[in-house]
Amino acid sequence: MFAALADPTRRWMVQALLRHGTTSVPALSSALPISRQAVAKHLATLNEAGLLERRPGPGREVRYGLREGALSPAVAWLGETEAAWDKRLARLKESVEQRPSGAPTEADGEADGG
Repeated sequence: MFAALADPTRRWMVQALLRHGTTSVPALSSALPISRQAVAKHLATLNEAGLLERRPGPGREVRYGLREGALSPAVAWLGETEAAWDKRLARLKESVEQRPSGAPTEADGEADGG
């Protein structure tokens, strides 16, 4: 999923789908400076990542929309990662604040020749 979303064109497409609900290859290609074939390849990548649903449109048109909850695993992973970093930073802050002022640090010892 992250690999699919790494491309700025695909992120733009996801944003367009969030705004409009569904869209088609011709609609996306008219809004982007790329060919219909390139749009279709980008949509295929997003589909393979499990982010899209193909829906029938009028006539032979195929519409694309975001799958409900498709981004949930990425959101959960980002939340867990954020929480882990918050804990690490809190421990670092606590460690720095508990150091007596004026106490030498390892970096000070290296500067003195140690």
